Amino acid sequence: MIPVTGYEGRVVGVLGLGRSGLAAARALEAGGARVLCWDDGEAARTRAEAQFFEIADLSRDGAWEAGLALLVVSPGIPALYPAPHPAVEQARARGVPVDNDVGLLFRALAASDFDDFDTPPRVVCVTGSNGKSTTTALIGHILETAHVPCQVGGNIGKGVLALDPIHDGDVLVLELSSYQIETARSLAPDVAVFLNLSDDHLDRHGGRGGYFAAKARLFELGAPERAVIGLDEPEGRALADRLRGRGMEGESPVVAISASRKLPDHEPAVTARKGFLAERRGGRQTASADLREMETLKGAHNHQNACAAWAACRALGLAPKVIEAGMRTFPGLAHRMERVAEREGVSFVNDSKATNADAAEKALLSYDRIRWIAGGVPKAGGIESLRPLFDRVACAYLIGEAAEDFAQTLGEIPHEFCGDLDSAVERAWAASGAGETILLSPACASFDQYPNFEARGDAFRARARRIAGLPEEDAPEAEAGAGPASETGSDQETTP
Repeated sequence: MIPVTGYEGRVVGVLGLGRSGLAAARALEAGGARVLCWDDGEAARTRAEAQFFEIADLSRDGAWEAGLALLVVSPGIPALYPAPHPAVEQARARGVPVDNDVGLLFRALAASDFDDFDTPPRVVCVTGSNGKSTTTALIGHILETAHVPCQVGGNIGKGVLALDPIHDGDVLVLELSSYQIETARSLAPDVAVFLNLSDDHLDRHGGRGGYFAAKARLFELGAPERAVIGLDEPEGRALADRLRGRGMEGESPVVAISASRKLPDHEPAVTARKGFLAERRGGRQTASADLREMETLKGAHNHQNACAAWAACRALGLAPKVIEAGMRTFPGLAHRMERVAEREGVSFVNDSKATNADAAEKALLSYDRIRWIAGGVPKAGGIESLRPLFDRVACAYLIGEAAEDFAQTLGEIPHEFCGDLDSAVERAWAASGAGETILLSPACASFDQYPNFEARGDAFRARARRIAGLPEEDAPEAEAGAGPASETGSDQETTP
């Protein structure tokens, strides 16, 4: 845990008692604050009470009579769109600042004394619509293989304040969603990565412009020394343009990355074309790596992730050969194109983390003959954008709330209504043949049937392993409160 100081003897409200909320409450108490906790879900409040946290309804006037100095909001809770939570309205009406765990982390780091450290801690933050988790995990893996002390957290793994106390030379690698960035009052990464932008969570941000603005805060408020920017979308190119010339003595902090475009020679760049990664500086190639045999980094989307991780690790001072060696041993990410079983030439692939169409597109592009399990809580636009890939689908097995809408979009493409995931897996297996892939890539959130995408992926993995005759294995331990058990307790399950 990283204690949060500056509120000794003062009262702080924590709204939302999922993973990040409980970690923030502990960190504030460790720093000497009195913490009042609230969650709209009774189960989340009961869990918090069992851990001896003080519960008070922060949406009501009575709780505010304690004289709150700060309101800390968990990422899943809207602070503005589509409507502010009543507790947030209370804070703003009373002139009480609203912050989140990410803002508190950077404030804690700024207040810490690292004069005795030979190497001060550094922070790498990764954001974007798709690929954040893979890129964050890949950076962490490369650092570990290079024997650089690091911790990985944020929107993946531990909440940022649940990380271990900072030690000499530590690097914090944080995946940050737009939800986490938009509310943070302090942002100060040493290296920040922007991968891409696609339509997602637009109701939360008041449209695509608000969504991009939330992401851009990491770079404009945070002012990183190095900004690794994906230039494959217009927003990335616009962000890079804003940042150029903002470095020391007018030097641009931008390192451009792309898996599809030829980039100008006047600034540092890392690109991937035809399976080869190339780093360029001063108009000439300075390093390269062959990505073609890296099984866990297949596909153009993963090549973009590899470029981003390479650029971030180079900014931290790692040598090209060290980075390449780390990439070659990267085990991949659970729930992201994770091959979990095989039987009679049929592969079972868990891509439960694909909670929107753009993410599902990456998986559909990676296999030729697919028995596709899709559905859940639909996102805006549904699967319309995936029409060009329907010829890869032998049959779609539809589950959850989105089934009817997805069926209309699929039209004459073979599809079946399965209701739940277990039925979909069994029916896909019964119809499959050698060389086919049974792919869970839902293009939807899981909240209609599962608390989070991890639970959905674990259920798929367990069913696939039973079909393949493999022994049961322990599912990865779920983070407490990580799903939407309540309105305010949910740390978002997807990758906004």
